[in-house]
Amino acid sequence: MAAANSKPALGIGMVGYAFMGRVHSQAWRSVSAFFDLPVRPVMAAVCGRSAEGTAAAAEQLGWAAAETDWRALIAREDVDVVDICTPGDSHAEIAIAALEAGKHVLCEKPLANTVAEAEAMAKAARAAAERGVYAMVAFNYRRVPAVAQAARWVAEGRLGTIRHVRAQYLQDWIVDPDFPLVWRLRKDLAGSGALGDIGAHIIDTAQFITGQRLTQVSGLTETFVTRRPLAEASAGLSAAAGGAGVEMGEVDVDDAALFIGRLSGGALASFEATRFATGRKNALRIEVNGSAASLAFDFEAMNELWFHDHALPAEEAGFRRVLVTESGHPYAGAWWPPGHGLGYEHTFTHEVKDFVEAITSGVAPAPSFDDGLNVQRVLAAVERSADDQSRMTAIEEV
Repeated sequence: MAAANSKPALGIGMVGYAFMGRVHSQAWRSVSAFFDLPVRPVMAAVCGRSAEGTAAAAEQLGWAAAETDWRALIAREDVDVVDICTPGDSHAEIAIAALEAGKHVLCEKPLANTVAEAEAMAKAARAAAERGVYAMVAFNYRRVPAVAQAARWVAEGRLGTIRHVRAQYLQDWIVDPDFPLVWRLRKDLAGSGALGDIGAHIIDTAQFITGQRLTQVSGLTETFVTRRPLAEASAGLSAAAGGAGVEMGEVDVDDAALFIGRLSGGALASFEATRFATGRKNALRIEVNGSAASLAFDFEAMNELWFHDHALPAEEAGFRRVLVTESGHPYAGAWWPPGHGLGYEHTFTHEVKDFVEAITSGVAPAPSFDDGLNVQRVLAAVERSADDQSRMTAIEEV
C-alpha cells in the first residue's frame, strides 16, 4: 500500500454535524485506514448554523475548519466534495449550488422533500456529470455486507424468478406521546414522516437486491399522535393530560405507512415503515422469494443472511444461516477476521469508499441522483394513493 501522504488530497466539506454528520465524520476519518484509496480524503471543513456549536463539532469530529455559511464552504478552494447531512428541506439548494461550483456531492436520503426538488437535483447532477463532476445519494444499507451479498446472489440467478418481496422498517422511538416535536416530525423540514425517513430505505434496498423497480403502488398512512410538545419548550416537562403547561404543536407527517406494489419483473411486494413498532429499534427486514430459492435479512442481526435452497429435498430443506464475515463477502475482507462482526457505522465507511473510488475513476457512483429521484417518485405515489384511497398508483419513469 502506498504511503497515505504520497497520495493526492481530496478535500471534504460537510454541511451538518448532528446524528448523520457524526456518522459521516467517522466514515471519513476511518476509510483510508482500511481501504487502499487512490486519493487521501482530507476533512477540510464542517458547516453549521451555530459558530460555537460548529467549532466544537470540528474539534470533536476531526474537521480542520468550521464555517457557518454553506455557501462559504462550497467556495473554499480546499473543498472538492460537499457531503450534505442536513434535513431534507435544504438538500436541493445546497446540492445544486455545489454541483454548479464543480464540487462532487454526497447527499443524505431521501434525496429531497418533493419530487420537483428531486427532479431539479437529478437534472443538475446529469449536467455536472458531463463535466466530470459526480453526485451520489447516501442509501447506506446497500453497503451492509449481507445486503450486498443478497444482491450478488440474485444477480447470479441463485433465486431464479423473483416472485415476492416483503420489506419492513420497524422502529419505536416516538411511541411516547410526550416525545417532542423534533424536525423529523415536521413536514416543512422532513417532507414526510416514517414513509420518507425509513420507508425510502426499504424501497431502495428492495430495488437494489432484486435489480428491479417498483411500477405501481397502493398505500395507507396514519398519524397516531397528532399533537406533541414543542421541542424548545418540552425539556423536563410532561405533556400528559392534554399537554397542560407545555406548548404543543401539530404533527403533520405520518407515523406509519403500509403499501403494496408490483416490481418491473412482475413480482409482488409489500412494505411497512413505522415508528410505532414497540420494542423494535432499527429492524430493517427484507425477504425475497424466488422460484429456486429465498433469502431473508434483518438489520438487527446485520452480519447474518438466511438462505433457503428450494432444490434440496424436503427432508433437509430449510433456511440456513450464513455469517457474512468471510474475506470473499462484499467489504468484509477489509476489516476483521471471520466471525468478528461489523456494525452500523461500517456501512458509511463502505459508502464513502465506493463514492471516492468512483469519482476518482471518472465513473458515476451509485445510487445516483436519478436513483434518488425514482425513490422520491415512489414516496409521492404512496402518498397520493393514501390520500385518495386509490387502488394502485403508477410510478413515472426517470
